[in-house]
Amino acid sequence: MQVFYEDLSEYDYQDEDAFTDRESGFFALWYRPAYTRLNIGWLQAGKPYSTGTVPAVFVEKLKAVQEVQWMNVCLGMHECDLCPEEGAPEGNGEVRIPGVPGIAYAAPFLITHYITTHGYRPPQVFIDAVLAVDLDAWAAARWPDVPFPWIPDDAERMLE
Repeated sequence: MQVFYEDLSEYDYQDEDAFTDRESGFFALWYRPAYTRLNIGWLQAGKPYSTGTVPAVFVEKLKAVQEVQWMNVCLGMHECDLCPEEGAPEGNGEVRIPGVPGIAYAAPFLITHYITTHGYRPPQVFIDAVLAVDLDAWAAARWPDVPFPWIPDDAERMLE
């Protein structure tokens, strides 16, 4: 399974986006996005990636976003293959960050690990987009609302 995608390339891993309610772990909402998804932080051993420092406030905000948004959760886990096999962290979901109108950034849940442990530096447009998230509004969202602004009216919801 390929896990590497170049930053800012078009996301095509899944046709639909699906949010899972973090409190229940069961209820779900899924839809075919009307926005373009761009890859951010899909790293793989042996493939080059940008490195550099990022603002600490960005890392903290990204972690906080990941506390309130649970998206495209998979049954299997992906281990960080940049780490030694023993003790490598795992992830099984994604995060969506709205960018300019019509663009959303699609990142794996391991992105904060890649930044803090492997020195990965995402593109500045992603850093700016994360910093622009209204975290209070996202954290206040309660099912069936989800912490992402571009949910179409015809999204399917699994309520029971």
